Amino acid sequence: MAKAYVPRLKTQYEDEIVKAMTEKFGYKNAFEVPKLTKIVLNMGVGEATQDKKKVDQAAAEMELIAGQKPVVTRAKKSIAQFKLREGMPIGVKVTLRRERMFEFLDRFLTIALPRVRDFRGLNPKSFDGRGNYATGIKEQLIFPEISYDQVSTIRGMDVVVATTAKTDDEARELLRLFGFPFPADTTQKKAA
Repeated sequence: MAKAYVPRLKTQYEDEIVKAMTEKFGYKNAFEVPKLTKIVLNMGVGEATQDKKKVDQAAAEMELIAGQKPVVTRAKKSIAQFKLREGMPIGVKVTLRRERMFEFLDRFLTIALPRVRDFRGLNPKSFDGRGNYATGIKEQLIFPEISYDQVSTIRGMDVVVATTAKTDDEARELLRLFGFPFPADTTQKKAA
């Protein structure tokens, strides 16, 4: 029988990260160690009010990036200044869990982020107080799945990483062990 495929980061979490987190925070049980629960990708399409095809293009790009069909988000209220009516499509989002989550995270950290121009690391303060981390990307072209020639509009997206960590410090350490490129000098200033 063929062995089931396990993503590299999931194996790394089980073999190394759980041990390192237990040593640093003194967990008494392996189930106390924070873990990733989901990653949500969100792409707003403001031009969709004039052209409905923009949402379809964004959805196709999001599907290539995430490997999963996205959900079209719709306006909850009508706003006259933005020529927006309730129920109009205004963006796409996708929620990744389990293997797909680890696969996306691996590609995001090892392939996409190094392709960002003038990259100086992720903001270590973008936590919400409950152990979840959010960051924004200015252009979808950093993902190798997106062909530069086929892109009509450069769009940004939000990447939200949800964890079971109870504090931001636990979540920051968990994501750092996964390989999130937080600038090193901010953690040293806190320790001093």
